[in-house]
Amino acid sequence: MRKSVFFGSDIFRQSVYGSGHPLNIARVWPVIDICRAQGWLDDDSYQEVSPASPALLSQYHDPDYVEALLTAERDQSLPDEMRTRFNIGQSSNPIFAEIYKRPATAAHASILAADMLASGQATHLFNPSGGTHHGRRAMAYGFCFVNDPAIAIARLREQTSKRITYLDIDAHHCDGVQDWHQETPNLQLISIHQQDIWPRTGNADDTGGGNAINYPLAKQATDSDLLSLMKTEILPKIKAFAPSYLIIQAGADGHMHDPQSKLNYSLDGYWQAVQLALSLDIPSLVLGGGGYNPYITAKAWAGLWALIIGKDPSHETLCEEAKSVLRGLTWHHRLGRDKPAHWTEEFGDRL
Repeated sequence: MRKSVFFGSDIFRQSVYGSGHPLNIARVWPVIDICRAQGWLDDDSYQEVSPASPALLSQYHDPDYVEALLTAERDQSLPDEMRTRFNIGQSSNPIFAEIYKRPATAAHASILAADMLASGQATHLFNPSGGTHHGRRAMAYGFCFVNDPAIAIARLREQTSKRITYLDIDAHHCDGVQDWHQETPNLQLISIHQQDIWPRTGNADDTGGGNAINYPLAKQATDSDLLSLMKTEILPKIKAFAPSYLIIQAGADGHMHDPQSKLNYSLDGYWQAVQLALSLDIPSLVLGGGGYNPYITAKAWAGLWALIIGKDPSHETLCEEAKSVLRGLTWHHRLGRDKPAHWTEEFGDRL
């Protein structure tokens, strides 16, 4: 049995959403390269992933929607009726070169991870390209063209009736996952997110049909707020539910230097929150998600892999090769113009 598996693909080295988009940044490949440089990721733990076939993706997403993604990638355009119907090529969901292959690769990684969990082939799996939790069955939404967390849950449910907990710590509410799985049995959905931020769902009284628990946090919520919630509310609820599988969507956009939220987490607090969940020693799939500062996101997710393999990223230092990976990143955002040195020279935050 493989204890830990890291899913990746070279498609993420050249694929971005296009000029001016918040996801016009490198996110997945720097994580792979940092983990390799640090000596944490060997070939036995790394699994290259290809895009999911249209037939496989159509088992979960509407086949007409999947066909629209294929058409958009082939033609780099869609008729107006299809753009409106599927929300493709509209505002935050642009048509770009790999509009099918990129999300299909992320989804395939989560499908393979669910299969490995269900079969017992591995106990801890990491898909930093995953976590696209806003996607609808027949519509792109919120930068998300597929909903790989929802698909991973569905894939597990096909193979087992055992209990599953889905924990989402992204700054934005997991509206797509909650809507997709409102009536899924033996499933616990928990979300910690910023209150009154897009998509403006997930209020404290929103139970999503009975299996969702939402914890909206006020602007400027800190590590202390996050960790207190984890210890006093969330861990006891997960323990009481006693799941056999745990899926963690670990979006890093709650970080104090991320431009897409007003939360105030540090890297240390973020890692501690994930470690608390992992300490339950439940077979787990850890996903990426939000993260719009490429320097912080790369370090945040490299730290997740460190946690998975039993290291404490808060006490790790960056080797020179890992620093070079971070120095080579670009970010065309006002926050990236005069970036502080510790973004590229230190693993954690300088608080």
